This record gives sequence, C-alpha cells and structure tokens, in this order.
Amino acid sequence: MISRDTPILELNNVFHSGQVESGTWLQRIMGSVKTGLILKDISLEIHRGEVLAILGSKGSGKRALLDVISRRTEGGDMSEATTRGQIHLGGSVLTRKLFQERCAYVTRRCDLLPGLNVRQTLEYAASLTIGSKEASGQGRSSRVRQVMADLALTQSANRSVNDITRCERRRLEIGVQLVKDPVLLLLDEPTRDLDPLGAYLVSSMVSADARRNGRAVALTAETPRSDVFPFLHRVALLCLGDLLYAGPVSSATISGSPNADSQMRRHHLLTYFADIGFPCPRMENPLMYYLCLSTVDRRSRERFLESNHQIAALVDKFKAEGAPYRKAFGFDTDETLAGGPMGMGVPPPPLPPPFSQPGTVRVAKALVSRQISSILNFRLSGLGQLCLRVLSLPLFFLLLWLFYSGREAYQRTYVSTNGLIFNFLAGCYFISIFSTVCTFPVYRTRYFQECQEGLYGGWLFHLAYSVGSLPFTIVATLASSRIAVEVSGLTSYESWLYLWGIFFACHVVAEQQTLAFMRVQHCSLSAASNSLLTSSIYLILGSGTLRSLKALPEWLFYLTYATQPRYAGSLLAGQLFSVNPHAIPNCTAVPPLLPPGPTYSNIGVSQREPIHQALVISCGYDGLSYLTERYGDSVAASPPSFDLGISMAFAAGVTVFVGILFLLPLPAVVKSKFRE
Repeated sequence: MISRDTPILELNNVFHSGQVESGTWLQRIMGSVKTGLILKDISLEIHRGEVLAILGSKGSGKRALLDVISRRTEGGDMSEATTRGQIHLGGSVLTRKLFQERCAYVTRRCDLLPGLNVRQTLEYAASLTIGSKEASGQGRSSRVRQVMADLALTQSANRSVNDITRCERRRLEIGVQLVKDPVLLLLDEPTRDLDPLGAYLVSSMVSADARRNGRAVALTAETPRSDVFPFLHRVALLCLGDLLYAGPVSSATISGSPNADSQMRRHHLLTYFADIGFPCPRMENPLMYYLCLSTVDRRSRERFLESNHQIAALVDKFKAEGAPYRKAFGFDTDETLAGGPMGMGVPPPPLPPPFSQPGTVRVAKALVSRQISSILNFRLSGLGQLCLRVLSLPLFFLLLWLFYSGREAYQRTYVSTNGLIFNFLAGCYFISIFSTVCTFPVYRTRYFQECQEGLYGGWLFHLAYSVGSLPFTIVATLASSRIAVEVSGLTSYESWLYLWGIFFACHVVAEQQTLAFMRVQHCSLSAASNSLLTSSIYLILGSGTLRSLKALPEWLFYLTYATQPRYAGSLLAGQLFSVNPHAIPNCTAVPPLLPPGPTYSNIGVSQREPIHQALVISCGYDGLSYLTERYGDSVAASPPSFDLGISMAFAAGVTVFVGILFLLPLPAVVKSKFRE
C-alpha cells in the first residue's frame, strides 16, 4: 500500500543524453548524428491527486522528460540514448514493465481507427488492457461507462470518431488510457490546437479525475493559459534541459501532521520567485510570465548572452535552495476534507490493485473484432474499406466479362483464351495489392502506437489482421470466380471450386507480399510499386501466359517451380483448354490460307497440297497440345488438385514468412516514422 506521504513519482538527479540535432534516416540508423545532454540533473516528485505541468519552450526537453519517465528511452525505441539517475513509482524502481502495467502515456499523436464510434473505441481499448478476471461486475463495461461520464463523452457514445469535435477527440484519446485506471498518467501537449473552451474543459476534467481517483498526472505545455492555472497543483520549469523550478503553484500543507512546518504554506511558485527578486506583476499570467523568464532570448547577441547568464543563475539558485519547494504538497488536505474547489469531501481513496493483463487469445480476439467492426459500420469510412476489400475484385471481373462474353466462335482462339488466363491472374494480384495499400496503413500506425505501450507484439498483430481480412477475401474471390466461370464457358461446380481456390491463393499471396513491403516501407506508394514489380516478374516468368516455359533457359525454367503463378497458370490453362476442348474450334486457322477469290474445289492441284497439310495440322492441334507446348509434358499432365494444393501451400508459406518478418526488430527511426 502506498501511503499518502509517499510520492507517486519521484525523480532524483536524472541525466539523459541523446540526439540533439536532426539528421537523415540513414545517419540516425548508423548513429552518426550529434548527441549530447538533453536533461541535466532533474529532481522532482508528484503526490497522489496532483497535476504537474511541465513548462518550457521548444527544445527545452519536455517530451524527453516524459520519455524518460515512461522508460521509452530503454531498449529498442531509443537505444542510442542513455539515462542516469533514480526514478521511483510509489517507492519501487520504475521499470518499463512496471510503467506499462500501472501507468499510461497519451502521446501528442494518437491515431484512432476511423470506422469505430466512441463507445467501441473505449470498449476495445478496455479489452486490450483489462483481463478476464474483471470481465464481469465492475469490470470492463462499468469502467467504460465511468470514463465516458468523467470525460463528458456519454452524449457522443454512438458517434464516429471522425464526426466528433477536436476537443471530444482529445478527451477520447485520454479516455483510451484511463480505462485501465493508471496510477500515473502522462500527457504530451493535451491542450495543443484546442480553442480556449476546449483547453479549459480538458484541463478541468483531467484535474477532477486526478483528485477523485488519487491519480498523479504530468502534462506538458508550451503556452499555458491563465484559466488553467487553478487546475494545476505543481509546475516544473525547464530550459535547455535544466530545471529552474519544481514545486507547488500555490500554498499547501499536510493536515494533522505533528511535524508540519508552519512555513510550508509559503513554499510555492509565487513566493519562491518573489523571494529571489522576480515577483509576478499584478494581472499577469504567472505561468506565462515565468515561462518567458526561463526562455533564452535570441533576438540579438547581447540579449542572448544576458538571458543565458540569467537562466544559469536561476538554475544554480534552485539547486541550492529548491529542496523544500520540491517536497512541498501541491494541495491542502484541510481544503479537501472541507469540500474543496473540486467538490471532493474526502481525501483520495487508496490505490486500486492493477487490472489483470488479458491473455494472448483474448487480445487476438479483440484485434480481429475491432478490425471487422471498423469495416462493417455502414459509415463512409467503413463503406470505403468494404468496397475495396469485397467489391473491387468482382468489379474487375465484371469488366472482363464485358470484353469476353460476346466473343464469336472465330474469336475463341488459343491467344484470346491465353490472354484471359493472364487477366485472371493479374487481376487477383494487382487488385489485392491495391486494396491492401489503401486499407492497411491505419492499422499499421495504430499497431506501432499500441506496441510501444506493450499491449501486443508484431506476430500477434499480423495474425489478427490476416484472420480479420480472411472473410472479405473469401467473399470477393467467390464472387469473382463465379463471374470467371461464366466468362470462360465452364459449366461444372468443380471448375468453379478450382477457380475459386486459385483466386483465393493468388489474392492471399499478393496481400501478404504487400504487407511484407509495408512492414519496412512507410510510403504506401513505394510499397505498392515494389509489390507490383515483384508480382509482374512472377507472372512473366512463371505463369506461362506471356512466354512459353519450355522456351526459357534451363536454369530459369527450374526457377519457375518456386513461383506460385506457375501452378495457378497451369490449373487455369488446364481448365480452359483441356476440360472444355470444344470451346476452341480446331480448324479456324484454315480460311485465311485460302487465296482470295477461288474456292477450295476449283483451285489448281498444285495449290491444294499446302492447304490440305495446314488443315491436317490445324485439326490435330488441340488444347492438350497447346499445354504441352507452353508448360511441358509434366505440367500439362499434372492433375488440378496438385496445382491447387501447391498454390494453397504457397499462400500459407508466405503468410508464415511475413509473420516471422513481423517478429524481427526494426530500427527506432523506422518505428517512429510509422507511429507518425
């Protein structure tokens, strides 16, 4: 049990070094950018129910301080950074695992899935953070309702996240982290880009939640407004990594403590700076006034030197005399017991035990359900995804039906049927690539943000995404294969099954191949281009539609056995040429050989022989002969079930390979790009 006198968060002599200038992605990967001290000897603490505002101009180290507290500077994300000092949470050393279990961090950029409404967003956030032990009673549902009530989101519960105001979205982003009831909440610029009323609402609700639930809150701000001053209990002023002040913004003491110092009420922001010769003028915003005091003036060389010297003196002054202010309480217990400004008649309750973590199966189920719900929501964003996943491929096959359905008998040649097979394969590959690059990025961004919170790993995300996409792929390929059966003139249900299996396998291979490129490439256009190029090479070399496999060099011929289009093209050609041999008349090539004018009966004997030979050759050339010429004897004689089985095996193998790829770590600079 954490006592009231024990700070929730305590930092002692924390130093942090890392990248101090921007560079190219290659320089950051190679570690050749300039590094230096970002935070210098930071000591501060936050008690239960307090809100700490970390103030500073751009580049002062506010976000770096939050990253150090959240332990994101450890390990993979910022491996080039080093941190020294002591950080404790409730008396225990704050590790990355402990922070992920008991604390929460709302970053400046927090992407939400566009197809979900407010209630669904919070419910799925609870499913990913609260285990089955709290699933009933006072578990996830009650927690979601309470968070919506605390953040005034109940009236917007059924509205899409795309239709809510900016202030409501910011409160929803905070609510996503509050559903797990953290002991410590970090907020990076929570009032950024909000209007005055929105900033006031967010600040007041965060402060009320902290006092009501005994939660410690630390937030950053560059331009704090005067109307949020009453909702802050502590403030930390930073300038270029140095601490100018850390302590209460108003007077406070501990009621009933026999050792309470009578001068503790004087230990706050205004009295400190007044005592050292910098009183805040009347009718001035104290936060902005002292923030300007702690900002380097760069308008001229003289002002730069003067302000830099003044800030250095203020830093040294606080190191020498700031300990009593740093340890003072940010609110008065007497005021709280008497019914203080937030209407709290009792002190904050004891800290609740942490929620149990959900199991892997439950997390996977939540991810799949969230993905399907974001698509099947009958809103504009969901309908767009649904059309791309389900309707784009059948629409392409309908276009093929318009071109090929009206063919006459003389147009049903080997060349036209071979082109139809190529269009079948190319459509499955290219439409799958197009739909994947259009729908996957939003899930990828959310994955990298939630992965940083420790909710799940890459392989689980890939598995859930693949399973969630499976129903839409089945529906799209079933409809497309039915259209393909009508276009090709096939009649049996067995042929429909074979075509559906091939289309499904090709669609999955192209989708997983595109996911592999998008795993390492942030630009969707670049990933699509690379996937299209790879698929084009497969189709040219392995399908047998653009070039005969027997005409390839021997080494390239055997290499085609490692491509999925070889088996897909073999099955489709076998169905369209061998299963229905009467679709192509055997003697359509003879009439063009006749000379103009005379018929076969009245031409000379010397002219009849070559025409007769051509007639014999043409009538003896059937679909099996064509397959043998394009693929060779072994492939032409292979059963359709074999080609279908190999194609399905390719789809499963590529899926497993991409899942392994999601297990491999990425450089920190690449992951930060994906989170943006």
